[in-house]
Amino acid sequence: MSMKDRLIECVPNISEGRDRSKIDAIASVVNTVEGVKLLDVDPGKATNRTVITFVGPPEAVVEAAFLLIQKAQQLIDMRNHSGEHPRFGATDVCPLVPISGVTMDEVAEHARILGERVGRELGIPVYHYEHAAGEEKRRNLANVRSGEYEGLAMKLTDPAWKPDHGSAAFNDSVARSGAIAIGARNFLVAYNVNLNTTSTRRANAIAFDIREAGRVQREGDPLTGKVVTDANGDPVKVPGKLKAVKGIGWYIEEYGIAQLSLNLTDITVTPVHVAFEEACNSAHERGIRVTGSELVGLVPKQALLDAADHFLRKQQRSLGISEQEKIKIAVKSLGLDDLAPFDPEKKVIEYMLRDLEHERLVRMDLKAFSEETASESPAPGGGSVAAYVGALGVALGTMVANLSAHKRGWDERWEEFSDHAVKGERLRQELLHLVDEDTRSFDRILQAFQMPKGTHEEETARKNAIVEATKGAVLIPLRTMRLCLESMELMEEMASKGLKASVSDAGVGAMCARTGVLGAYLNVRINCAGLDEEAWTTEVLKEAEHIRRAAIEREAEVLKATLEKI
Repeated sequence: MSMKDRLIECVPNISEGRDRSKIDAIASVVNTVEGVKLLDVDPGKATNRTVITFVGPPEAVVEAAFLLIQKAQQLIDMRNHSGEHPRFGATDVCPLVPISGVTMDEVAEHARILGERVGRELGIPVYHYEHAAGEEKRRNLANVRSGEYEGLAMKLTDPAWKPDHGSAAFNDSVARSGAIAIGARNFLVAYNVNLNTTSTRRANAIAFDIREAGRVQREGDPLTGKVVTDANGDPVKVPGKLKAVKGIGWYIEEYGIAQLSLNLTDITVTPVHVAFEEACNSAHERGIRVTGSELVGLVPKQALLDAADHFLRKQQRSLGISEQEKIKIAVKSLGLDDLAPFDPEKKVIEYMLRDLEHERLVRMDLKAFSEETASESPAPGGGSVAAYVGALGVALGTMVANLSAHKRGWDERWEEFSDHAVKGERLRQELLHLVDEDTRSFDRILQAFQMPKGTHEEETARKNAIVEATKGAVLIPLRTMRLCLESMELMEEMASKGLKASVSDAGVGAMCARTGVLGAYLNVRINCAGLDEEAWTTEVLKEAEHIRRAAIEREAEVLKATLEKI
């Protein structure tokens, strides 16, 4: 499955968090739909609720969602349900979220299609919310779910809250299943902040400080004082500190602590680390300490990388470190391992979606990579090795930048060297990607040659495929040449301005970059030789020759600066 496909995410929350056999039976139906991938099943005992996450093409996800809702209706009896989290149905909410290649309007239409089918075939009262809502008051999930399951019978008698689909009568079937909210929304991060208190009241007070809706204004004591009203008799609201945040406080018996239960509805407005820090500030003002936090379901990788960058800046440390190290810093800084181990491979959506076969070579250790290169297979070959050598070269330049950022007495220059390191880390990641991409380009040429060639149409298609695949095999090492040459700017800066004790590393980095350029150059030349497109190959070879000469000249300059410092 590729992130380039048309993908949507579905995050149904079911009202069962304690009976693992029921949870697994409900979640497993997702795997019966071709093209859908079950990413996460996150049960909570105290809330008696499980968050299930899966992705796939829109039509397949809608089918999987229907089967899940149907199974939950069969196995969960809301008449016997209790839990800390607001809820009004066996499948309480079922949001669809655009991930790739799909607009919000399209996702909203898929939500309506799903809702209509659920109401028609299962008889469950369906309310559409967020972007799928038919009227403004139904956009907010809290409005749709107000009264919860206990108030559903009365709610269904109110014409203003007639379901969008399904039964409007609280019959035996509805008494068992409850209702469901099906919507389309942006990516939501369900985020709990752990407190060193058992007081739900104090946790609520902190949540009200933070959440956008704030709290009702009161005279005197903000928790127990008389409610202040306006001229119309309506309660006066005091807005909270953070936009795009919903939240309440609750006590979790499983852990013996109170938590803030926050929904970050737009992490471009309020990122995870901002919510965490604001929770820390509000808790401190009330004599309470935040001990950590937990993510319910999955989180976008960028949310953790942004958090790492935030805390690195506060420490005046270089941001040009590996993604893996940044994830570790985010986990520790946010205390995501406070209550249980945090496994990024199971909690970061991009890691769950990635195709590991596309990273086959770079995920090998050095010994395995060298053995794979030495084997009888023609790939990986010189192009992959050139990209890898280039990645090692820029890694050395990045190392010098990071060491320089931490040098005693250079504190005021940390951002200067951090900027260099960030650039180096970007180049390193791009070159590592090309290690596998170069081998895949060879595979594409082989596939083109294996195409049928019986008819004229087949022969034409085969010829065109060979040409396009060969051009790809030229452009990939050309990209390696460009990146290696660009990386030499970093080595030159580090040789002249970086930590003197590491200047030799900058020199070795420059030599690796030149090797990467020259190795990729040979691959450009040999693959161009197989193309019968003179105008195109002439332009490519002209650029390649220019890069080759520039790399040789720049390496000489870096080595000169290096030797002068040694």
